[in-house]
Amino acid sequence: MTALPTPTGPQPAIGITAVGAYAPAQVIPNAHYAAYLDTTDEWIVSRSGIRERRHATEGETTSHLGVQAVRDLMDRYPGALDGVDLVLCATSSPDAMFPSTAALIAGQVGLKGAAAMDLSVACSGFLYALSVAQAMVAAGTARRALVIGAEVMSRVVDQQDRNTAILFGDGAGAVVVGPVPAGTGFQSFVLGADSAGGPSLFLRGVCGALPDGTPMGPYLEQNGREVFKFAVRILGDSAEEAMRRAGGRVQDIDWLIPHQANVRIIQAACERFGLPLERAVTNLDRYGNTSAASIPLALAEAVRDGRIQPGQLLLLAGFGGGLSWGAAALRWSCPSAGAGA
Repeated sequence: MTALPTPTGPQPAIGITAVGAYAPAQVIPNAHYAAYLDTTDEWIVSRSGIRERRHATEGETTSHLGVQAVRDLMDRYPGALDGVDLVLCATSSPDAMFPSTAALIAGQVGLKGAAAMDLSVACSGFLYALSVAQAMVAAGTARRALVIGAEVMSRVVDQQDRNTAILFGDGAGAVVVGPVPAGTGFQSFVLGADSAGGPSLFLRGVCGALPDGTPMGPYLEQNGREVFKFAVRILGDSAEEAMRRAGGRVQDIDWLIPHQANVRIIQAACERFGLPLERAVTNLDRYGNTSAASIPLALAEAVRDGRIQPGQLLLLAGFGGGLSWGAAALRWSCPSAGAGA
């Protein structure tokens, strides 16, 4: 596991100043898959906790979902994009290899000319993007950053594959990263990756095989058993390391906001930490695994309904293809009020 170096000297307080989210209107219940795959609603719920997910309709792209999430953020926090000169989009399902999905979103939300790039770290991508945004704002390279997690996983998953089709959904979340009051904001980041686990979870790019010879087809492929074991271990390890570097313990957090992959993974993490499951923000029962969009979707929902309040300590933790992982401790300062909140 790789932790970011401990800063020396006074550091500016950088955190999240606005949050928004969007999910397509099309709801796909478990019964949809039970109608043509060898599965049932009970089987899916018992093994994943997922009851339904959202799928983009024709014409809804990753950039479209991202734009809608940013517009939701703008409606709730007028003026939130003032001073934003960096746009980052975490996605494994970009509209194109280039131009970046970040640039496509920026151009549609009034940020023409802002630096823009995509980050491809699968389900860990949003945490990687947050860490890049925090570092660039702290260094003065950017004044404020718009960070988006957006996915149309329904188009990179084989809808005839019972092992993957039932798990993934589409959605987007967006936040603004910038200066916040002293004592709040990001307290630590922990990031890492191990390509030895790559054959357990991958999505083809321009090659037909991984370096070890593992062949890649046109759709996402996953070894569910291996990913589950990895996730249970790394979610706990990275979360504990992030809290250690923040000067506390996992038990000190007010809210755990984990990647929404499988409720059993989240339950195992809570048991390890001694946290009641009620202190973990979960919405995968309604959205499934939205990859890089899952943490911002859950964060936006908990801010919107008032669970997350200024002054509370949050722990964001995720894992995904790579195999990769990330965790961040964050002292919340962003108000939940806003138009439509």
